[in-house]
Amino acid sequence: MWARVFMSDLALKEGLGGEIALYDIDVESAKRNQLIGGYINKNPKALSKFDYKVYENIENALIGSDFVIISILPGTFEEMRSDVHEPEKYGIYQSVGDTAGPGGILRAMRTVPIYIDFAKKIKEYASDAWVINLTNPMTILTKTLYEEFKEIKAFGCCHEVLHTLKLFSVILKKLKNIDAEKEDLSVDVAGLNHFTWIDKAYYKDIDILKLIPEFEEKYAKDGYYEEGNDPFAFKYDPFAYGNTVKFDLMHKYGILPAAGDRHLAEFCPNDWYLKDKETVKKYHFNLTTVDYRIEDQKKKIEDTILYSTGKKEFVLEKSAEELVDMILALLGMKKLITNVNYPNHGQIEALGYNDIVETNCVFSANMVNPLLTNKLPDGVNELLIKQSNSLNNCYKGIKEKDYKLIFKSFLNQQLCKNLKLDDAKELFINMCENTKKYLEPYYDLNKLKEEIRSYR
Repeated sequence: MWARVFMSDLALKEGLGGEIALYDIDVESAKRNQLIGGYINKNPKALSKFDYKVYENIENALIGSDFVIISILPGTFEEMRSDVHEPEKYGIYQSVGDTAGPGGILRAMRTVPIYIDFAKKIKEYASDAWVINLTNPMTILTKTLYEEFKEIKAFGCCHEVLHTLKLFSVILKKLKNIDAEKEDLSVDVAGLNHFTWIDKAYYKDIDILKLIPEFEEKYAKDGYYEEGNDPFAFKYDPFAYGNTVKFDLMHKYGILPAAGDRHLAEFCPNDWYLKDKETVKKYHFNLTTVDYRIEDQKKKIEDTILYSTGKKEFVLEKSAEELVDMILALLGMKKLITNVNYPNHGQIEALGYNDIVETNCVFSANMVNPLLTNKLPDGVNELLIKQSNSLNNCYKGIKEKDYKLIFKSFLNQQLCKNLKLDDAKELFINMCENTKKYLEPYYDLNKLKEEIRSYR
């Protein structure tokens, strides 16, 4: 899906052209996207046209690239089934399972080795390209790119903050009858991917954060989802949420977290929002099952096949994503201020130098310059520091095959804090065993089990 969204957005911008090199270990998938690209070129709405070419090896795809965009699924949804649902046997519920919590650690174990190889290939074949990562767990994967290729020009791009900007537009419309787009808003963003925070948000001279209590009182007592036409979509849509977690965290810390509730909950102590299914329901979000993801994936693949064979019309329309706007800015065609995942060069005081953080950056011709943020509340910093340190340990453990260090990162996840040590060992080993097909190429699982069982 991401490829065709990107291809559509590119076609709707004037003044662009060139080759889109499509590389996928599933070659047939790349060929389908190539066919969809051909239909896009023929669409009278297309303002820019591209030569879509499929490559069967990554090296040839990278040669001559100006931009490299990485969007992969590490393993299959069967591996994600273990990531998300195996911990439920131990009373740990995860609403997403791809960034924080036990699922995030196992996904990192599968994906970091792949990104180590990506970084080496980019260094050899496309060292001057801008590299845009769309894959989760985004923080540790963007870190991997920089650790393996110090001079890389890379950032992670996530759309979670865009949903919060949409919520701000809804608040302005409901309370002030103002129609505002995201471009009309000024916000200060700081944090880690999927756990970002906004301490300032303005439309002209209107302080949007000061409007939230009134909006919550009038419209959001029973939850309010900002996307689409149904504010109560969380009652049936597994990806929707009521912003109840978001507002509760604002009451706790005085500033607003800027990600969807499903992500936010996984960074907090497990007895806050993910204690059990009843607590999840109380806070108006969902535990998105892997069965649902599998069915959703089938539908998207069916659509791709229909689009690629011309049996279903591909509607050319702009998405809400900012990826193409970032590319335009890097080409010197515009300037842009937006949030991305980028090394910390002092923009967040509490986190370590070169830790990957999510803040606003200025995009201009061949430059990304991060902006300083205001000091976050101590309680927020405490959660951010713990997670950032845990991810640093996880990366080091994966890189050095230090299984006890990976396990330490697993234990330090907020969702694991109530696990007894023996249960944590058993869960970690079971999750590794369940996903061994994608771990065995990189790890000695017999040694891993031996070391984890001896962990004290």
